[in-house]
Amino acid sequence: MHLNPYGEYAVLMAASLADDWPEDRAGIEARTREFGMTMDFAASPDDHLRTRQVIDEWLRVVDAPEPGERARLLNELMARATAYPRLTDHGGEGWHLHYRDDANDSLPDVLRAVISVGTALHLTTRGIHRLGRCAAGNVEGDPCAAVVVDVTRNGRQRYCSVRCANRDAVRRHRARRVRPGGPRTH
Repeated sequence: MHLNPYGEYAVLMAASLADDWPEDRAGIEARTREFGMTMDFAASPDDHLRTRQVIDEWLRVVDAPEPGERARLLNELMARATAYPRLTDHGGEGWHLHYRDDANDSLPDVLRAVISVGTALHLTTRGIHRLGRCAAGNVEGDPCAAVVVDVTRNGRQRYCSVRCANRDAVRRHRARRVRPGGPRTH
């Protein structure tokens, strides 16, 4: 038996959906496959819209200003996906845990369960601060609003990419070199 805690991959999948929203249901399902989900989902005409609502609910957790608020919002999200954990061996994957009701296999409902439980596991095992927005976007005029899922060993990932980190470093360097009233002399 192996334990599939829906941790890191679920949070990275949610960030991927939030940062690059697919244009249709097929795109969402393809993205779930990219992140290792193998199950088939019952189709409904409103899956695209309802899944977007799940991601928007999750983004409220990402954007929560303090840990208590983040926990409250995440608890609400998990409560909407309430089901007791169960062992399953579907698709020959080996025994693992599901955190959702097997009777409800719609795309948005499964993703709500997987993403909310995965986020809770990520934040409780790695740290409640290890989810947020790219620090480059904190500077006025910088358009980056990408989600950062910190999976580093030291827990200090602040940027979504090397590009954003470099752009912010250049800004900080230039700000140090130029003081009010003109260029600094050496």
